[in-house]
Amino acid sequence: MRIGVPNEGTERRLVASTPKSVGNLIKLGYEVTVESGAGECSHYPDYQFEDAGAHIGDAPSAWGADIVLSVGTPTTEQLDLMKEGATLVAQLAPARNSDLLETLAERKITALAMDTVPRISRAQSMDVLSSQANVAGYRAVIEAASVFGHLFTGQVTAAGKMPPARVYVIGAGVAGLAAIGTANSMGAQVYATDVRPEVAEQVESMGATFVPIPVAQQESTDGYAKELSQDDLDAAQKLYTQQAAQADIVITTANVPGRKSPVLLTRSAVEQMKPGSVIVDMAAANGGNCELTEAGRVTTTEGGVLVVGYTDLPARLPAQSSQLYGQNVLNLLKLLTPNKDGQLNLDLDDEVVRAITVTHGQDILWPPPPIKVSAARPAPAAKPDPAAEAKQKAEQSRKAAAKKRHRILGGGLAALVLAALVLASPTAVIGHYMVLALAVVVGFYVITNVTHSLHTPLMSVTNAISGIILVGAILQVGSANLLVSALSVVAIMVASINIFGGFTVTHRMLAMFKKD
Repeated sequence: MRIGVPNEGTERRLVASTPKSVGNLIKLGYEVTVESGAGECSHYPDYQFEDAGAHIGDAPSAWGADIVLSVGTPTTEQLDLMKEGATLVAQLAPARNSDLLETLAERKITALAMDTVPRISRAQSMDVLSSQANVAGYRAVIEAASVFGHLFTGQVTAAGKMPPARVYVIGAGVAGLAAIGTANSMGAQVYATDVRPEVAEQVESMGATFVPIPVAQQESTDGYAKELSQDDLDAAQKLYTQQAAQADIVITTANVPGRKSPVLLTRSAVEQMKPGSVIVDMAAANGGNCELTEAGRVTTTEGGVLVVGYTDLPARLPAQSSQLYGQNVLNLLKLLTPNKDGQLNLDLDDEVVRAITVTHGQDILWPPPPIKVSAARPAPAAKPDPAAEAKQKAEQSRKAAAKKRHRILGGGLAALVLAALVLASPTAVIGHYMVLALAVVVGFYVITNVTHSLHTPLMSVTNAISGIILVGAILQVGSANLLVSALSVVAIMVASINIFGGFTVTHRMLAMFKKD
C-alpha cells in the first residue's frame, strides 16, 4: 500500500511524517509519496525525504494515496483528491466535527483520529495530545517571557536587587508540568494548582509549590481531567483570583476534550492583576480559560495585563512537534501492520484501534465504547485473624531462636579453632595473635561507625597503613632465608602500590568537590 504525506501549508507548519519516520514506514513495507515542500516549514527539505526512500510528488499523488497522513482536518478540496476506500490518519476533533464525519462516511473513507487515542499504558507512544501538549507547555513559557518586561530569575547587582518572577500554573497535566519545569529552569518562583490533589507530588518534584483548592477530587474514567461542576468551579475561581493577583505570569491549561474550555479567570480576576503581568491561555483554541482571551492574538487589557491567546503553540516549534507527531503516527502504523508487509490490518476488536476509528466505510463509529483507565480503588483491608497472627508470631519467634542458636554454635566452633591454633603455635607467636585480635576488633568498630558515604575516601586514606607493612618488609629483605627475602620484595611492591594508589584516588575524589 502507498502512504501519502501532503503539504499542509504555512498555517499548520507541521508535517505528518519526518524523513526518519518515512524511513521506518518503508521498513514496514509501505511505499511513501511526499508532496513537494511538505517539510519546508519544519526545516525538512525534499532531498531528505528522497534520501530516506520516499518519492516526491504533487498534491493529487499525496492525497490520492491508499493511506493519507495529515496533521489537521482536511478541507473539502483536499478530500476531493482522496479516493474511495482510502484511510485518513489525522487530528479530526470528532466530538466537534459531526459534519466532517458524515462527509467522510459518504466518501467511504476510513478515518483514524489521532486526537482520540485512549490514555492507557500501551497507547502512550501514540498519544498525540500528550506529545504536542508537552511542546506547547514549554512554548507557553517562552511566549510569556517574550512579552514580560522583566527577567525570570532574581539577581543582585551593583545597581540593585531584582526579585524572581512569580509564575502561577493552573492545571498540572502534561502541558502544565512542562510549563512548570521550563519556568523553574529559568529561575522563576513557580506555584501550581490542580483539581487532583494526587498530583501535588509531581508538581513539587518539578521544583514548584502546590497550591490546593477547596474542591473534591475529580476522578476520571477516560484518562482526562473531569470537568468541574459550576459550584466547584465557583469555589476554585476564588483561589485562582487570589493567586493570579500575586503572580507576574499566569498560565492556564484546563482543556476538556470535546467540550468548551471552562472559564477560570473572569474579567474581575484579570482586573485585580498587576499592570505588566501576563496570562498565557493554552486553551484559547477551545474557547479559552480567560474571559478576555481572543484566539490567535495578544491583547492588552485596560489595566495593562497582556493576554496571550495563541492557538498554535506546538507549530511555533515545528521541527520538534513534527518529529513527535511523526513518531506517534509511526507507532500507530506499527500496531496496524503486524506482519510488516505494507498491508493495513484494521482490527476493530483492539480497544486502541476501535477508540480512534471514527468512520469505517459508510459507517460512523463515533463515539467509541468507553474505556475505563483510571486506577481502581484499593480493596479494603481484610480484618486480621487472631489465630493466624498468633501462628505467624510463633513462626517468627522460632526462626529467631534458631538463628540465635546457629550464631552461638558458629561462634563456639570458631573459638575452638582459634584455641587449637594458639595451643599448637610456639610461645613466641602467641603475643602476635593478641595483637591481631585487637586489630580486628578496633578495625571493625572504626569502619562500621563511619557514614557509608565516607567509606571510599576513608579507605583511600587508610591505605597508608600499608606503610607499616612497607617498613617491616624493608627490615626483612636482607634475611638469610631466601623465602623471607622473596616475600619481603613482594610485600614492598604491593604496599607501595597501595600507598600511592590510595592517595591518588583520594586526591581525585576531593577534586570533585572543588569549584573551577
